[in-house]
Amino acid sequence: MSEQGRPEAIGSARAGTPAADGFWMPAEYELHEATWLLWPTRHDNWREQARPAQAAFAQVATAIRRFESVHVGVMPQLLPEARAMLPKDIEIHGIEYDDCWMRDVGPTFVVSEQPQTIRAVHWRFNAWGGLYHPFDRDERVPLEVLAATALPMRDRYRAPITLEGGAFHVDGEGTALLTEECELDPKRNPGKTRAQVEGVLRDHLGVGHFIWLGKGVFNDETHGHVDNLACFAGPARVCLAWTDDRSDPQYAISLDAWERLSEARDARGRRLEIFKLPIPGPLYMTEVEARGLVPSGSMKPRRAGDRLAGSYVNFYFANGAIIMPLLDPRTDDAAAAVLKRACPGRPIVGVSAREILLGGGGIHCITQQVPSWNTRRIRPPNEHQRAVRLATAGE
Repeated sequence: MSEQGRPEAIGSARAGTPAADGFWMPAEYELHEATWLLWPTRHDNWREQARPAQAAFAQVATAIRRFESVHVGVMPQLLPEARAMLPKDIEIHGIEYDDCWMRDVGPTFVVSEQPQTIRAVHWRFNAWGGLYHPFDRDERVPLEVLAATALPMRDRYRAPITLEGGAFHVDGEGTALLTEECELDPKRNPGKTRAQVEGVLRDHLGVGHFIWLGKGVFNDETHGHVDNLACFAGPARVCLAWTDDRSDPQYAISLDAWERLSEARDARGRRLEIFKLPIPGPLYMTEVEARGLVPSGSMKPRRAGDRLAGSYVNFYFANGAIIMPLLDPRTDDAAAAVLKRACPGRPIVGVSAREILLGGGGIHCITQQVPSWNTRRIRPPNEHQRAVRLATAGE
């Protein structure tokens, strides 16, 4: 990388906010320009020198490449091995980072129509409230990504709160889906109120309507990421992680989310159609898997018997398709059937994702979409029309 392209040469972030400049975040199910991932490396989080995880990440990247361009950030010393494991038409970039959760450490991309431009939102990051340390290289990943792409180097906004890309889902039409457990987490933003968080998201994602859920998936170490619990599957359609087992601690969480979603409306005044995705398992880390880790003092220890926060909601929208995690033969087919109903017309591509789950996340967690330059905003109805819609929906 040339000196001019180095992150240190990018300069300061833009003044103002994306919304004030006419930018918004499109829905994930809208057209992508490309997808970004990072390559797993650390031995205290990924067993057997991260090789099983690297194979799983390579399978995800290969599946996505069938539908759109893929970029993978790789620690410079691992470039040769990553190149050998990834298809030749996947572009790799030498990048420094602490762990490989591109959804959370990477930039959130926003778009505008006039002019047709993509810019980036750079969130503050503290490893989900301190899951590992240090995390200073992770905080700089958005700069590294911008330096590795053709995007204008200075076209980023620095958000004033600590947050991650897995903490919100948007429908591209003005609605954001989020959880109280995550956005109001005192380890991320002590003292921040709901109204203050909404104000930041309004300014940086171009949304104006918020659907708040309570807790995230049981034992999710992100402390409540919504992308493991619920996501937009299309306009006014939501997928929700679900179990019918009342003895499972996940049941109360999912029931509370279902009740809130059932009462909610989106920014256009529509009721939501909810698709219940069965949770796998429950799944647990085995003794063999735990023995493959190299404990360190800088990472939360992982032990045999730990419950894994598995969820089929943690899938990824590629262009025209869904990349779905395969987590449990007992529930994989049922989950795929629900996704086919929720996202009609999209082929379901299943990828074995247990190795990703062992590290604390899923397919959605390791990916970050770059929206198409040609994205067009779906215009919301005017205030009178919206009021009529809301009144009608309440009848």
